Amino acid sequence: MASRGTGVASVASGRAPHTFAIARARQVLDELFGPVSGREFAVRFWDGTVDSPRHARTPYTFVITSPGALRRALLPPSELRLAMAYIRGELEIEGDLERASALADSIRVRLSSPARVAALVAHLLALPATDGRQGTARAARGSAQHRDSAAIRFHYDVGNDFYALWLDREMVYSCAYFKHGDESIDEAQRAKLDLICRKLRLRPGERLLDIGCGWGALIRHAAEHYGVTALGVTLSPSQAALANQRIADAGLTGRCSVELRDYRALRGLRFDKIASVGMFEHVGRRRMHSYFRSVFDLLESGGLFLNHGIIEAPEMRIAAKTLASRVMWRKGDFIGRLVFPRGELVRLDEEIANGERSGFKTRDVESLREHYVLTLRHWGRRLEEHAAEAIGMVGSGTYRTWRLYLAASAHGFDSGRLSLAQVLFAKPDAQGHVRVPATREDLYRDTSEPLARSG
Repeated sequence: MASRGTGVASVASGRAPHTFAIARARQVLDELFGPVSGREFAVRFWDGTVDSPRHARTPYTFVITSPGALRRALLPPSELRLAMAYIRGELEIEGDLERASALADSIRVRLSSPARVAALVAHLLALPATDGRQGTARAARGSAQHRDSAAIRFHYDVGNDFYALWLDREMVYSCAYFKHGDESIDEAQRAKLDLICRKLRLRPGERLLDIGCGWGALIRHAAEHYGVTALGVTLSPSQAALANQRIADAGLTGRCSVELRDYRALRGLRFDKIASVGMFEHVGRRRMHSYFRSVFDLLESGGLFLNHGIIEAPEMRIAAKTLASRVMWRKGDFIGRLVFPRGELVRLDEEIANGERSGFKTRDVESLREHYVLTLRHWGRRLEEHAAEAIGMVGSGTYRTWRLYLAASAHGFDSGRLSLAQVLFAKPDAQGHVRVPATREDLYRDTSEPLARSG
Protein backbone atom coordinates (compact mmCIF):
# COMPACT_ATOMS: atom_id res chain seq x y z
CA MET A 1 0.00 0.00 0.00
CA ALA A 2 1.34 3.40 -1.00
CA SER A 3 0.22 6.72 0.44
CA ARG A 4 -0.99 9.58 -1.76
CA GLY A 5 -1.32 12.65 0.45
CA THR A 6 -2.55 13.02 4.00
CA GLY A 7 -5.33 10.70 5.02
CA VAL A 8 -5.43 8.83 1.70
CA ALA A 9 -4.97 5.18 0.96
CA SER A 10 -3.87 4.18 -2.53
CA VAL A 11 -3.87 0.48 -3.37
CA ALA A 12 -2.41 -1.02 -6.54
CA SER A 13 -3.54 -4.34 -7.96
CA GLY A 14 -0.04 -5.66 -8.66
CA ARG A 15 -0.28 -5.07 -12.41
CA ALA A 16 2.00 -2.40 -13.84
CA PRO A 17 -0.04 0.84 -13.67
CA HIS A 18 -0.24 3.33 -16.51
CA THR A 19 1.62 5.80 -14.35
CA PHE A 20 1.37 8.88 -16.55
CA ALA A 21 -2.32 8.46 -17.42
CA ILE A 22 -3.27 7.79 -13.80
CA ALA A 23 -1.36 10.86 -12.68
CA ARG A 24 -3.22 12.99 -15.22
CA ALA A 25 -6.56 11.41 -14.28
CA ARG A 26 -5.83 12.25 -10.64
CA GLN A 27 -5.21 15.86 -11.62
CA VAL A 28 -8.59 15.95 -13.36
CA LEU A 29 -10.31 14.53 -10.28
CA ASP A 30 -8.54 17.01 -8.01
CA GLU A 31 -9.77 19.91 -10.14
CA LEU A 32 -13.33 18.58 -10.08
CA PHE A 33 -13.70 17.27 -6.55
CA GLY A 34 -10.76 18.52 -4.52
CA PRO A 35 -8.11 16.36 -2.83
CA VAL A 36 -8.85 12.73 -2.06
CA SER A 37 -8.72 13.32 1.70
CA GLY A 38 -11.73 15.66 1.46
CA ARG A 39 -13.94 13.41 -0.66
CA GLU A 40 -16.66 11.08 0.55
CA PHE A 41 -16.07 8.51 -2.20
CA ALA A 42 -13.33 6.20 -3.43
CA VAL A 43 -11.93 6.06 -6.96
CA ARG A 44 -10.81 2.89 -8.73
CA PHE A 45 -8.73 3.22 -11.88
CA TRP A 46 -8.66 0.86 -14.85
CA ASP A 47 -5.63 -1.06 -13.55
CA GLY A 48 -7.17 -1.73 -10.14
CA THR A 49 -5.46 1.13 -8.28
CA VAL A 50 -7.79 2.59 -5.62
CA ASP A 51 -7.66 6.07 -4.07
CA SER A 52 -9.78 6.22 -0.95
CA PRO A 53 -10.04 8.64 1.99
CA ARG A 54 -9.08 6.90 5.23
CA HIS A 55 -11.33 8.91 7.50
CA ALA A 56 -14.71 7.35 6.65
CA ARG A 57 -16.51 4.49 4.96
CA THR A 58 -17.31 5.51 1.41
CA PRO A 59 -20.93 5.22 0.21
CA TYR A 60 -19.80 4.56 -3.34
CA THR A 61 -16.78 4.00 -5.57
CA PHE A 62 -16.27 6.00 -8.76
CA VAL A 63 -14.80 3.60 -11.32
CA ILE A 64 -12.81 4.79 -14.37
CA THR A 65 -12.63 1.87 -16.77
CA SER A 66 -9.98 3.10 -19.22
CA PRO A 67 -7.29 5.80 -19.64
CA GLY A 68 -9.43 7.79 -22.10
CA ALA A 69 -12.74 7.56 -20.23
CA LEU A 70 -12.47 10.89 -18.38
CA ARG A 71 -11.45 12.75 -21.53
CA ARG A 72 -14.43 11.44 -23.47
CA ALA A 73 -16.75 12.13 -20.54
CA LEU A 74 -15.63 15.71 -19.91
CA LEU A 75 -14.14 17.26 -23.03
CA PRO A 76 -15.93 19.53 -23.41
CA PRO A 77 -17.48 19.30 -19.92
CA SER A 78 -21.25 18.87 -20.12
CA GLU A 79 -23.94 17.05 -18.21
CA LEU A 80 -24.93 15.00 -21.26
CA ARG A 81 -21.36 13.82 -22.00
CA LEU A 82 -20.90 12.76 -18.37
CA ALA A 83 -24.20 10.88 -18.39
CA MET A 84 -23.36 9.17 -21.68
CA ALA A 85 -20.04 7.98 -20.26
CA TYR A 86 -21.98 6.26 -17.46
CA ILE A 87 -24.57 4.86 -19.87
CA ARG A 88 -21.82 3.39 -22.07
CA GLY A 89 -20.16 1.84 -19.03
CA GLU A 90 -16.96 3.89 -19.37
CA LEU A 91 -17.61 5.35 -15.92
CA GLU A 92 -19.23 3.20 -13.27
CA ILE A 93 -20.68 3.77 -9.82
CA GLU A 94 -20.46 0.91 -7.36
CA GLY A 95 -22.71 1.66 -4.42
CA ASP A 96 -25.16 4.50 -3.83
CA LEU A 97 -25.96 5.98 -7.25
CA GLU A 98 -28.25 8.62 -5.75
CA ARG A 99 -25.44 9.97 -3.57
CA ALA A 100 -23.10 9.85 -6.55
CA SER A 101 -25.50 12.03 -8.55
CA ALA A 102 -24.24 14.94 -6.46
CA LEU A 103 -20.95 14.72 -8.39
CA ALA A 104 -22.61 16.49 -11.31
CA ASP A 105 -23.54 19.41 -9.02
CA SER A 106 -19.97 19.62 -7.78
CA ILE A 107 -18.61 19.75 -11.32
CA ARG A 108 -21.09 22.45 -12.34
CA VAL A 109 -20.11 24.65 -9.41
CA ARG A 110 -16.39 24.30 -10.13
CA LEU A 111 -16.94 25.26 -13.77
CA SER A 112 -17.85 28.76 -12.58
CA SER A 113 -14.10 29.46 -12.31
CA PRO A 114 -12.45 30.18 -15.71
CA ALA A 115 -9.02 29.33 -14.27
CA ARG A 116 -10.26 25.96 -13.09
CA VAL A 117 -11.89 25.26 -16.47
CA ALA A 118 -8.58 26.04 -18.23
CA ALA A 119 -6.63 23.75 -15.89
CA LEU A 120 -9.23 21.00 -16.28
CA VAL A 121 -9.10 21.15 -20.09
CA ALA A 122 -5.30 21.03 -20.05
CA HIS A 123 -5.29 17.89 -17.89
CA LEU A 124 -8.00 16.25 -20.02
CA LEU A 125 -6.10 16.91 -23.24
CA ALA A 126 -3.14 15.04 -21.80
CA LEU A 127 -5.25 11.87 -21.55
CA PRO A 128 -5.60 9.59 -24.59
CA ALA A 129 -8.48 10.45 -26.91
CA THR A 130 -9.24 6.83 -27.78
CA ASP A 131 -8.31 3.50 -26.26
CA GLY A 132 -10.72 1.04 -27.83
CA ARG A 133 -13.23 1.19 -24.98
CA GLN A 134 -15.95 3.37 -26.47
CA GLY A 135 -19.42 1.91 -26.59
CA THR A 136 -22.88 2.84 -27.74
CA ALA A 137 -26.09 3.73 -25.98
CA ARG A 138 -29.71 4.29 -26.83
CA ALA A 139 -29.73 7.34 -29.09
CA ALA A 140 -31.79 10.37 -28.20
CA ARG A 141 -33.65 10.01 -31.45
CA GLY A 142 -36.71 11.86 -30.17
CA SER A 143 -34.85 14.95 -29.08
CA ALA A 144 -34.87 16.63 -32.49
CA GLN A 145 -38.54 16.02 -33.19
CA HIS A 146 -41.04 18.77 -32.75
CA ARG A 147 -44.34 17.05 -32.12
CA ASP A 148 -45.62 16.17 -28.65
CA SER A 149 -46.72 12.71 -29.75
CA ALA A 150 -43.22 11.87 -30.97
CA ALA A 151 -41.72 12.99 -27.66
CA ILE A 152 -44.18 10.88 -25.67
CA ARG A 153 -43.62 7.83 -27.83
CA PHE A 154 -39.87 8.22 -27.43
CA HIS A 155 -40.21 7.91 -23.67
CA TYR A 156 -42.64 5.00 -23.70
CA ASP A 157 -41.31 3.00 -26.65
CA VAL A 158 -39.29 0.86 -24.24
CA GLY A 159 -42.53 -1.10 -23.78
CA ASN A 160 -45.16 -1.77 -21.14
CA ASP A 161 -43.35 -4.83 -19.81
CA PHE A 162 -40.31 -2.74 -18.90
CA TYR A 163 -42.35 -0.31 -16.81
CA ALA A 164 -44.25 -3.18 -15.20
CA LEU A 165 -40.95 -4.44 -13.75
CA TRP A 166 -40.54 -1.48 -11.40
CA LEU A 167 -43.84 0.40 -11.12
CA ASP A 168 -46.62 -0.66 -8.76
CA ARG A 169 -49.30 -3.17 -9.72
CA GLU A 170 -51.54 -0.46 -11.17
CA MET A 171 -48.60 1.03 -13.11
CA VAL A 172 -48.93 4.57 -11.78
CA TYR A 173 -46.03 6.56 -13.21
CA SER A 174 -46.20 9.64 -10.96
CA CYS A 175 -45.43 10.63 -7.38
CA ALA A 176 -47.03 8.39 -4.74
CA TYR A 177 -48.47 9.55 -1.40
CA PHE A 178 -46.88 8.19 1.78
CA LYS A 179 -49.03 8.90 4.83
CA HIS A 180 -46.52 7.27 7.21
CA GLY A 181 -43.43 6.72 5.04
CA ASP A 182 -43.13 2.95 5.44
CA GLU A 183 -45.88 1.95 3.01
CA SER A 184 -45.25 -0.27 0.03
CA ILE A 185 -45.28 1.41 -3.36
CA ASP A 186 -48.63 -0.26 -4.08
CA GLU A 187 -50.19 1.17 -0.90
CA ALA A 188 -48.73 4.62 -1.51
CA GLN A 189 -49.98 4.80 -5.09
CA ARG A 190 -53.49 3.75 -4.07
CA ALA A 191 -53.40 6.49 -1.44
CA LYS A 192 -52.34 9.02 -4.10
CA LEU A 193 -55.17 8.05 -6.43
CA ASP A 194 -57.65 8.42 -3.59
CA LEU A 195 -56.17 11.76 -2.51
CA ILE A 196 -56.70 13.14 -6.02
CA CYS A 197 -60.29 11.92 -6.09
CA ARG A 198 -60.93 13.50 -2.70
CA LYS A 199 -59.38 16.82 -3.70
CA LEU A 200 -61.62 16.85 -6.76
CA ARG A 201 -64.59 16.05 -4.49
CA LEU A 202 -65.80 13.48 -7.02
CA ARG A 203 -69.48 12.51 -6.83
CA PRO A 204 -71.44 9.71 -8.52
CA GLY A 205 -72.58 10.61 -12.00
CA GLU A 206 -69.93 13.27 -12.61
CA ARG A 207 -67.78 13.28 -15.75
CA LEU A 208 -64.03 13.13 -15.14
CA LEU A 209 -61.26 13.78 -17.66
CA ASP A 210 -57.69 12.59 -17.01
CA ILE A 211 -55.19 14.37 -19.30
CA GLY A 212 -52.11 12.23 -19.90
CA CYS A 213 -53.75 9.26 -18.19
CA GLY A 214 -50.89 6.77 -18.45
CA TRP A 215 -52.14 3.22 -18.06
CA GLY A 216 -55.51 4.36 -16.74
CA ALA A 217 -55.16 3.74 -12.99
CA LEU A 218 -56.82 7.00 -11.92
CA ILE A 219 -59.89 6.67 -14.11
CA ARG A 220 -60.37 3.04 -13.07
CA HIS A 221 -60.11 4.01 -9.40
CA ALA A 222 -62.50 6.95 -9.83
CA ALA A 223 -65.07 4.93 -11.77
CA GLU A 224 -65.00 1.98 -9.38
CA HIS A 225 -64.90 3.82 -6.04
CA TYR A 226 -66.52 7.19 -6.80
CA GLY A 227 -69.14 6.29 -9.40
CA VAL A 228 -68.00 8.74 -12.06
CA THR A 229 -67.87 8.33 -15.81
CA ALA A 230 -64.24 8.84 -16.76
CA LEU A 231 -62.27 9.47 -19.93
CA GLY A 232 -58.49 9.30 -20.12
CA VAL A 233 -56.42 10.61 -23.02
CA THR A 234 -52.84 9.73 -23.87
CA LEU A 235 -50.48 10.11 -26.83
CA SER A 236 -48.88 6.71 -26.29
CA PRO A 237 -50.43 3.84 -28.28
CA SER A 238 -48.90 1.21 -26.00
CA GLN A 239 -50.40 2.90 -22.93
CA ALA A 240 -53.84 3.22 -24.50
CA ALA A 241 -53.94 -0.43 -25.54
CA LEU A 242 -52.98 -1.78 -22.12
CA ALA A 243 -55.18 0.73 -20.29
CA ASN A 244 -58.30 -0.36 -22.18
CA GLN A 245 -57.43 -4.01 -21.65
CA ARG A 246 -57.18 -3.41 -17.91
CA ILE A 247 -60.50 -1.54 -17.96
CA ALA A 248 -62.14 -4.53 -19.64
CA ASP A 249 -60.52 -6.97 -17.22
CA ALA A 250 -61.87 -4.93 -14.28
CA GLY A 251 -65.40 -4.99 -15.70
CA LEU A 252 -65.46 -1.21 -16.10
CA THR A 253 -66.19 -1.00 -19.82
CA GLY A 254 -68.79 1.70 -20.37
CA ARG A 255 -67.85 3.49 -17.16
CA CYS A 256 -64.39 4.59 -18.22
CA SER A 257 -62.21 4.46 -21.33
CA VAL A 258 -58.88 5.63 -22.71
CA GLU A 259 -58.50 7.30 -26.08
CA LEU A 260 -55.40 8.02 -28.13
CA ARG A 261 -56.09 11.75 -28.38
CA ASP A 262 -54.55 15.11 -27.67
CA TYR A 263 -56.46 17.04 -25.00
CA ARG A 264 -56.56 19.99 -27.37
CA ALA A 265 -58.66 17.89 -29.77
CA LEU A 266 -61.51 17.53 -27.24
CA ARG A 267 -63.18 20.82 -28.13
CA GLY A 268 -66.94 20.71 -27.63
CA LEU A 269 -66.79 18.21 -24.75
CA ARG A 270 -67.42 19.27 -21.16
CA PHE A 271 -66.39 17.67 -17.88
CA ASP A 272 -67.32 18.29 -14.26
CA LYS A 273 -63.81 17.57 -13.00
CA ILE A 274 -60.41 17.34 -14.72
CA ALA A 275 -57.08 15.92 -13.53
CA SER A 276 -53.64 16.25 -15.12
CA VAL A 277 -51.09 14.07 -13.32
CA GLY A 278 -47.47 14.05 -14.48
CA MET A 279 -48.25 15.64 -17.84
CA PHE A 280 -47.62 19.32 -16.99
CA GLU A 281 -43.85 18.85 -17.36
CA HIS A 282 -44.36 18.45 -21.12
CA VAL A 283 -46.26 21.72 -21.58
CA GLY A 284 -43.42 24.22 -21.32
CA ARG A 285 -43.32 27.90 -20.51
CA ARG A 286 -44.43 29.20 -23.94
CA ARG A 287 -47.53 27.00 -24.12
CA MET A 288 -48.57 27.22 -20.48
CA HIS A 289 -51.30 29.84 -20.93
CA SER A 290 -52.74 27.93 -23.90
CA TYR A 291 -52.72 24.74 -21.80
CA PHE A 292 -54.70 26.32 -18.96
CA ARG A 293 -57.08 28.02 -21.37
CA SER A 294 -57.80 24.68 -23.11
CA VAL A 295 -58.53 22.99 -19.79
CA PHE A 296 -60.68 25.95 -18.68
CA ASP A 297 -62.81 25.59 -21.82
CA LEU A 298 -63.28 21.84 -21.22
CA LEU A 299 -64.50 22.34 -17.66
CA GLU A 300 -68.08 23.05 -16.63
CA SER A 301 -68.72 26.22 -14.65
CA GLY A 302 -68.14 25.52 -10.97
CA GLY A 303 -65.87 22.60 -11.83
CA LEU A 304 -62.47 21.70 -10.37
CA PHE A 305 -59.12 21.03 -12.02
CA LEU A 306 -56.22 19.34 -10.21
CA ASN A 307 -52.82 19.94 -11.79
CA HIS A 308 -50.10 17.60 -10.45
CA GLY A 309 -46.63 18.31 -11.80
CA ILE A 310 -42.92 18.73 -11.16
CA ILE A 311 -41.85 22.33 -10.69
CA GLU A 312 -38.55 24.15 -10.76
CA ALA A 313 -37.14 25.57 -7.52
CA PRO A 314 -36.22 29.28 -7.83
CA GLU A 315 -32.61 28.63 -6.76
CA MET A 316 -32.10 26.47 -9.86
CA ARG A 317 -32.38 29.55 -12.06
CA ILE A 318 -29.99 31.51 -9.85
CA ALA A 319 -27.38 28.77 -9.92
CA ALA A 320 -27.62 28.54 -13.69
CA LYS A 321 -26.49 32.11 -14.37
CA THR A 322 -22.80 31.33 -14.86
CA LEU A 323 -21.56 31.14 -18.44
CA ALA A 324 -20.22 27.62 -17.92
CA SER A 325 -23.59 26.37 -16.69
CA ARG A 326 -25.52 27.97 -19.54
CA VAL A 327 -23.17 27.32 -22.44
CA MET A 328 -20.99 24.38 -21.45
CA TRP A 329 -22.62 22.28 -18.77
CA ARG A 330 -26.23 22.71 -20.01
CA LYS A 331 -27.95 21.32 -16.96
CA GLY A 332 -31.00 19.26 -17.85
CA ASP A 333 -29.63 18.00 -21.16
CA PHE A 334 -29.41 14.40 -19.93
CA ILE A 335 -33.12 14.10 -19.13
CA GLY A 336 -34.14 16.47 -21.92
CA ARG A 337 -32.26 14.53 -24.59
CA LEU A 338 -32.35 10.91 -23.43
CA VAL A 339 -35.43 10.59 -21.22
CA PHE A 340 -38.05 13.33 -21.66
CA PRO A 341 -37.64 15.16 -24.97
CA ARG A 342 -39.47 18.50 -25.05
CA GLY A 343 -39.90 18.54 -21.29
CA GLU A 344 -39.54 21.87 -19.47
CA LEU A 345 -40.09 22.78 -15.83
CA VAL A 346 -41.58 26.06 -14.63
CA ARG A 347 -41.81 27.71 -11.24
CA LEU A 348 -44.87 27.41 -9.01
CA ASP A 349 -45.59 31.14 -9.23
CA GLU A 350 -45.60 30.90 -13.04
CA GLU A 351 -48.04 27.97 -12.92
CA ILE A 352 -50.47 29.76 -10.63
CA ALA A 353 -50.24 33.06 -12.49
CA ASN A 354 -50.99 31.41 -15.83
CA GLY A 355 -53.85 29.40 -14.35
CA GLU A 356 -55.47 32.50 -12.88
CA ARG A 357 -54.83 34.54 -16.03
CA SER A 358 -56.85 31.87 -17.86
CA GLY A 359 -59.82 32.38 -15.54
CA PHE A 360 -59.19 29.84 -12.78
CA LYS A 361 -59.21 30.55 -9.07
CA THR A 362 -56.52 28.83 -6.98
CA ARG A 363 -58.09 26.96 -4.08
CA ASP A 364 -55.37 24.68 -2.73
CA VAL A 365 -51.62 24.08 -3.14
CA GLU A 366 -49.72 21.14 -1.62
CA SER A 367 -46.08 20.18 -2.04
CA LEU A 368 -45.33 16.47 -2.36
CA ARG A 369 -41.56 16.90 -2.74
CA GLU A 370 -40.60 14.48 0.03
CA HIS A 371 -43.14 11.97 -1.27
CA TYR A 372 -41.42 11.96 -4.65
CA VAL A 373 -38.06 11.22 -3.05
CA LEU A 374 -39.57 8.07 -1.51
CA THR A 375 -41.33 7.17 -4.76
CA LEU A 376 -38.16 7.45 -6.85
CA ARG A 377 -36.20 5.38 -4.35
CA HIS A 378 -38.84 2.64 -4.51
CA TRP A 379 -38.69 2.68 -8.31
CA GLY A 380 -34.90 2.68 -8.37
CA ARG A 381 -34.63 -0.29 -6.01
CA ARG A 382 -37.23 -2.25 -7.94
CA LEU A 383 -35.48 -1.57 -11.24
CA GLU A 384 -32.13 -2.72 -9.81
CA GLU A 385 -33.77 -5.86 -8.42
CA HIS A 386 -34.95 -6.68 -11.96
CA ALA A 387 -31.73 -5.63 -13.69
CA ALA A 388 -31.25 -8.87 -15.62
CA GLU A 389 -34.83 -8.88 -16.91
CA ALA A 390 -34.66 -5.19 -17.81
CA ILE A 391 -31.40 -5.56 -19.72
CA GLY A 392 -32.86 -8.53 -21.55
CA MET A 393 -35.85 -6.40 -22.61
CA VAL A 394 -34.27 -3.06 -23.51
CA GLY A 395 -30.49 -3.53 -23.47
CA SER A 396 -27.81 -2.33 -21.10
CA GLY A 397 -27.72 1.26 -22.38
CA THR A 398 -31.43 1.90 -21.83
CA TYR A 399 -31.36 0.16 -18.44
CA ARG A 400 -28.47 2.33 -17.31
CA THR A 401 -30.22 5.45 -18.69
CA TRP A 402 -33.30 4.78 -16.57
CA ARG A 403 -31.28 3.79 -13.52
CA LEU A 404 -29.34 7.05 -13.70
CA TYR A 405 -32.51 9.07 -14.36
CA LEU A 406 -34.28 7.67 -11.28
CA ALA A 407 -31.26 8.14 -9.01
CA ALA A 408 -30.47 11.66 -10.25
CA SER A 409 -34.12 12.65 -9.92
CA ALA A 410 -34.25 11.37 -6.34
CA HIS A 411 -31.18 13.49 -5.58
CA GLY A 412 -32.77 16.51 -7.23
CA PHE A 413 -35.91 16.28 -5.10
CA ASP A 414 -34.04 15.41 -1.91
CA SER A 415 -31.73 18.42 -2.34
CA GLY A 416 -34.69 20.75 -2.91
CA ARG A 417 -33.67 21.74 -6.44
CA LEU A 418 -36.83 20.09 -7.72
CA SER A 419 -40.27 19.97 -6.21
CA LEU A 420 -43.73 18.70 -7.02
CA ALA A 421 -47.00 20.50 -6.42
CA GLN A 422 -50.64 19.54 -6.56
CA VAL A 423 -52.57 22.71 -7.33
CA LEU A 424 -56.38 22.68 -7.17
CA PHE A 425 -57.96 25.25 -9.50
CA ALA A 426 -61.65 26.11 -9.65
CA LYS A 427 -63.73 27.54 -12.51
CA PRO A 428 -66.23 29.99 -11.03
CA ASP A 429 -69.90 29.72 -11.94
CA ALA A 430 -71.93 32.60 -13.35
CA GLN A 431 -72.16 34.15 -9.87
CA GLY A 432 -68.42 33.82 -9.29
CA HIS A 433 -68.84 30.94 -6.82
CA VAL A 434 -66.96 27.63 -6.62
CA ARG A 435 -68.09 24.46 -4.88
CA VAL A 436 -65.17 23.85 -2.52
CA PRO A 437 -65.46 23.29 1.26
CA ALA A 438 -64.04 25.99 3.50
CA THR A 439 -61.45 23.63 5.02
CA ARG A 440 -59.51 20.46 4.11
CA GLU A 441 -61.27 18.48 6.84
CA ASP A 442 -63.29 16.44 4.36
CA LEU A 443 -60.12 15.21 2.66
CA TYR A 444 -58.79 13.46 5.74
CA ARG A 445 -61.95 12.52 7.59
CA ASP A 446 -61.56 8.82 6.90
CA THR A 447 -58.98 7.88 4.29
CA SER A 448 -60.05 4.24 4.39
CA GLU A 449 -63.32 5.15 2.64
CA PRO A 450 -63.88 7.14 -0.56
CA LEU A 451 -65.42 10.57 -0.08
CA ALA A 452 -68.50 9.69 -2.11
CA ARG A 453 -69.42 6.92 0.33
CA SER A 454 -68.92 8.80 3.55
CA GLY A 455 -71.82 10.23 5.48
